[in-house]
Amino acid sequence: MRQFFQPRQYLNRTTGITILRFMLSIVLCLSAGIIGSFFTAQSVDSWYLLIQKPPITPPGWVFAPVWSVLYVLMGISFFLVWRQNLQSRAYRDALTVFIFQLLLNILWSMVFFGFRSIAGGLVVIVLLSGAIIRTMKIFFPFSRAASLLLLPYLIWVGYALVLNSWIFMLNG
Repeated sequence: MRQFFQPRQYLNRTTGITILRFMLSIVLCLSAGIIGSFFTAQSVDSWYLLIQKPPITPPGWVFAPVWSVLYVLMGISFFLVWRQNLQSRAYRDALTVFIFQLLLNILWSMVFFGFRSIAGGLVVIVLLSGAIIRTMKIFFPFSRAASLLLLPYLIWVGYALVLNSWIFMLNG
C-alpha cells in the first residue's frame, strides 16, 4: 500500500525549529500577559474601582481582547527577528532589548496594580514606552515588519501612559 503522507518530505529539521521558535515566541509574550494579569486581578475589582479615573478610561471588557492581540503581535515581531538566528552582537542586543521591554510590561502591572502605586506605575510606563521605541528601532534593520508590528503596542501603551498620568493627577 502506497503512503500518501510522508512527513519527512514536508517537515525537515529547519522547518521544525522555525515552527518551534514561532510557538515559543507567542507563548513567551502571552505568558507576560498572564503573569501581569495575576497582579491586575488582585486590584481590578477592589482598589482600582475606588480610585478616580479620567472620562477616557475604556470599559473593563476592552482590556483582555486588546492585550491578547497585542501580545500575539509582539510574539510575531519577536519571531521575525529571532528566526534569523544570527551570531552578531546587534542580533543579541535586539533580542535582549525585546526581553527587557517585556519585563517592564510585567513590572508595570506589578507596580500599578500589585503594589497599588500610581506614581510607581507612571515611572515604569515611561520607561516601558522608551523601551518599546528602542525595540522598534533596533528591530528595524532585521525586519521592518517586526518593527511595525510593535506600533499598535506603542500606541496602546502611549494611551495607557496618558491614563496613568491622569489617574495620578486625580488621585495624587
